[in-house]
Amino acid sequence: MECNYVLVKTELGNEVLAASHIKDIDPGARVIPSPRGLRGLVLIEPSMIKEEVARLIKERVPEATKVIVARKCVEADPAKIAEAAAEAAKDVIGAGHSFAVRTTRRGRHSFTSIDVNVVAGRAVQEVTGASVNLREPDWVVAIEILRDLAIIAVYPGSEEWRKFGKGKRIVRRALRRVSVGQIPFLGPLDACREMGARIGRGVQNFEVGEYVVLLDKPVRGEELAAFLSGLEEGMRARYEVQKKAYADGAWRTPTYVYEIYQFVRARSNEPIIVFEPEGDYVLDRVSELREIFRRKRINMLFGSRVGVPEGVYRFADLVLDIAPGVTLSTEFAVPAALMAIIQALYPWLGGEES
Repeated sequence: MECNYVLVKTELGNEVLAASHIKDIDPGARVIPSPRGLRGLVLIEPSMIKEEVARLIKERVPEATKVIVARKCVEADPAKIAEAAAEAAKDVIGAGHSFAVRTTRRGRHSFTSIDVNVVAGRAVQEVTGASVNLREPDWVVAIEILRDLAIIAVYPGSEEWRKFGKGKRIVRRALRRVSVGQIPFLGPLDACREMGARIGRGVQNFEVGEYVVLLDKPVRGEELAAFLSGLEEGMRARYEVQKKAYADGAWRTPTYVYEIYQFVRARSNEPIIVFEPEGDYVLDRVSELREIFRRKRINMLFGSRVGVPEGVYRFADLVLDIAPGVTLSTEFAVPAALMAIIQALYPWLGGEES
């Protein structure tokens, strides 16, 4: 059936605030925050043209994260939803278009969101002749189930925010060829552990191929142990988040300990980049960086409370500064350098050349 609804999604807790602003836009509307007890939603029965109300909400209410104009409303039954979805889509989606069905189900039902996607998608495809494209559809058939009520909307796929939109390059795999070597932060045991945890989270964020703790002199075992313990703690915490976030799986960066001068000798046939303030500004050496990143493994060296020994500079392919005039704290050095590399080489990362 036809219905005169606009459904607004908000962050949890913002329903009443959003509803108040919406009431200012259309004083004659019936505005229901948390309809049917469902948080994060505002249901509106406008007194004005619903498309105009939706447009004004988008322009004036930042608390509205999503504004959906209903085309059909039916009982929350998969067969009825499929029939209504086909009816809503047939005058909008053409045979040369692509579409995706997105179902959000709230409440207890004998069916799942996937069940609805399947039957509704089949019905829409039959009446439109359009193809299914779940990643970058021309059109989205949105099915919002509010307990016993199903609201069906159709809107352009361009209105969806995507983490990985068309043309965006994914850099994680290219960064896996990076070996990060860093002199450890040593001192008071609690500071060693805390700094290790911060560095571990920062390094694991980028899923580099390996993290090598580089010793430039004998160190106290208890200080190194505290640093390594914190490092593993930080890496593990971030990795657990990444496992849930990445559909294609996450990479757990392994950790090694090596003496810095032997490390440089062992990697003498591989590119070495030292990051220190004495170096050239990173964006002034993009052409050299691009050539270096054609290699199988790239070694990046960092200091901590002490810098990389100057004797190592002679064995480096590049010595780079990422923020001239700014002294970066130890935990920010590696993430800042990797971000700078991504910015400098983005056109060549994530593609065939990576």
